[in-house]
Amino acid sequence: MENENIKKPEFLFGKKNYIIMVVGLVFISLGFIFMAGGGSDSLEVFNEEIYNWHRIRLAPTLVIIGLGIEIYAILANPNK
Repeated sequence: MENENIKKPEFLFGKKNYIIMVVGLVFISLGFIFMAGGGSDSLEVFNEEIYNWHRIRLAPTLVIIGLGIEIYAILANPNK
């Protein structure tokens, strides 16, 4: 009789939500990896690679897409 009253702990989100969250974290991580990068070997020489399209366009886009995926993962109904 005592076992009937014990509830199993439930996760806040379903398995689907956690999978979508991991995908969003991968997008965000890739965005920050593309933003990071090498600098100049010498402080006296300017490196044009800082204005590479990966850092200026692709990386922020990946981070924003990842944040959108995270919002979707939080709002998605795990029972559907």
